Amino acid sequence: MIPDATTPRRIHVSAAVITDADGRLLLVRKAGTTAFMQPGGKPEPGETPAETLARELAEEVGLHVDPDALEPLGAFRASAANEPGFEVVADVFRVDIGDQRPVPDAEIAELRWVTAATASGIEVAPLAREYFLPA
Repeated sequence: MIPDATTPRRIHVSAAVITDADGRLLLVRKAGTTAFMQPGGKPEPGETPAETLARELAEEVGLHVDPDALEPLGAFRASAANEPGFEVVADVFRVDIGDQRPVPDAEIAELRWVTAATASGIEVAPLAREYFLPA
């Protein structure tokens, strides 16, 4: 069967909701892209969504978390920010990073702590904008 052209192709990812003491959401921007999004990424073979997120957080922003300590928020769908014609399906987790400080690493060019008001001047990925950006 040939897929219908109107059916979006899906990208499965795990994504983090990380907020600071002021209630701001952590967003990252990958090198060569313009949209800020929640940290996270695609699974490697055999990984659970929580294991994927723990690995991605360590690689991308230097945060070390126990996959068993992540709080699942559910699966969310949105248009993919950097891949036109694709839909992202994200297993999203609330992540408590304690006193750890994220730093851009691997493919991450920049990170920002934002609210809806402070993010008004930047491009925010649909998943973060539609579901998780705090007021």
